[in-house]
This record gives sequence, C-alpha cells and structure tokens, in this order.
Amino acid sequence: MPEGIIIKALSGYYYVKPLREGLIATEEEAVQCRGRGILKKKGIAPLVGDRIKYVLTENGEGMVDELLPRESELIRPQVANVKLAVLLFSVREPDMNLNLLDKFLVHIEHSGLETLIVLTKQDLADDEGEATALVKALYERIGYEVMVTSSLTGSGSDELRNRLAGMISVFSGQSGVGKSTLLNRLVPGLELETGEISLRLGRGRHTTRHVELMDIGNGGFVADTPGFSQLDFLELGVEELSTCFREFASYAERCKFRGCSHLHEPGCHVIQAVNTGEIAGSRYDHYKLFYNEMKDKKRRY
Repeated sequence: MPEGIIIKALSGYYYVKPLREGLIATEEEAVQCRGRGILKKKGIAPLVGDRIKYVLTENGEGMVDELLPRESELIRPQVANVKLAVLLFSVREPDMNLNLLDKFLVHIEHSGLETLIVLTKQDLADDEGEATALVKALYERIGYEVMVTSSLTGSGSDELRNRLAGMISVFSGQSGVGKSTLLNRLVPGLELETGEISLRLGRGRHTTRHVELMDIGNGGFVADTPGFSQLDFLELGVEELSTCFREFASYAERCKFRGCSHLHEPGCHVIQAVNTGEIAGSRYDHYKLFYNEMKDKKRRY
C-alpha cells in the first residue's frame, strides 16, 4: 500500500504527495483522496502534514486508509509533523510588536517545536538597523535563533531557504509582515497573493485562506497559515506559563517557594534577576500581562 504526505486539505478532499523510500516525491503530481468512513467513526481527522497510507481507486483518485504516527501536532493552525515554527515580525509597517512576539513564543514553547524568529522588511528601517539589532540581541541572548531578511532586496532569503531544508516548517506571526512576499522570494514562480498594508490600522489584510504545504526545495516544506491578530491562552494552564519563558528556568528552580508565581513571593530569584537586568524587563512585563490575562479568562470561562 503506497504511503504519502497530505499537502492540502480542502472541501473534504486530501491532496497527497507520494513518498518514495521515505522521501517526498516532489516531482510527482498530488493524488486527490477522500478519507475512509472508518476514520471518521473512530474520530480520526487527517491533518495537513500527516503521513498516511492510501489506496488508489479506479477513477485515478485515492482513499486515505491509515494515518502513520505523528511526531507533532498543532491545534491552531492544524498541522501535523511540523518541526520548526518560523515567527515573522516586521521591522516597520507594521511596527515591531514585542508583546505579540512574546505571546507567539509562549505558544510555540508550549507546543515543543523549535523556533526561528525572522525579522522582515529590514529595507524599511529608518535607524540604520539599530532597533533591529537590539531586538535580535535580546532574543539571541535568551537562546532563540534570529534571522533578518528583506524581501525587497532578497537579503537573507538564501540563508533562510537552507535553514528550512529537509523539514516541515510552519510560518506564522504578525499580520501584514510579508509572509506571502517572503515565500514568493523563497520559491520563484510561486506567486502567492500579497496583501496591502493599512497604515491607519497598522495591520495587513489576511491573504491566506487555508493551510497548505509548499515545496521550497531541498526536501523542505512550509505550511503557510492564516494570519493571526490575536492568540488566546485557553489551552494553556496558568501554572505552565513561566515554563514557556525559557530564561526563567535556571532562576525559578532556586525560588524559595515551590510553585512560585514569580509575581510577589519573597525569595523569588526570577524577580531578583529582573531587578539586576539578567532577565529583560520587557519579557517580565509581558509575563505579568499574560498571567493576568490568563487568570481573567479562566474566571470568565
């Protein structure tokens, strides 16, 4: 029975690229498949990124017969077997939003994926890149990988394409940061629709309609996902929040009280690290903001 990977799910159909000796046969056409009724009865829903076994039918289409074990699963966007989350945030238009970046990082830390922060539109920076350099230094000090790109000049595109080789990545981030433009740079001839930026609102029109894996060469696939204007914390327990701020870890284990919230407890080493500048004040401020937001949401729900 042939194996394949779902690269798109649309209107009840799954579009499957065949696997040959464990590798995606990128040169072959995708097979249009339906899911077997037994999967639905078992409550199993195939996702984009799933590796599956399928059977070919007489009309040249296929039937998804079995899902192979998943290495990872994202709830939103719904994609399976993603290894790397690429968070795109623009230097300008819209302006850098570190609050939203930290909120995305919390969700990615919780999902267990690797993270790559990509700062886009470097060509629009009007400070000779000083603000970008500060943001890059801040997050690299925490331990995140950061790249700077310009879709206008193509700067950073080759480096990013090489980084994404041989894996499924998910692109996400602030609306209007140029996800589609960057993907068009990575994949010549892709010609994704790009959205104009509303300067008054400071955000872009959502141009992506569904999740789809795009072949960027060298065995790399990117899931281009609908843009988010906000994220909520309903799937995350408030007691898990501090573990999603990776720079807290070495200090939190020395806190005086087990289960320390890092907000007001005496002997809190996280608060001490903030006061001495070892933990960035912006990150801690966002931690407190998210903590209160989560507590408020739990009360309402």
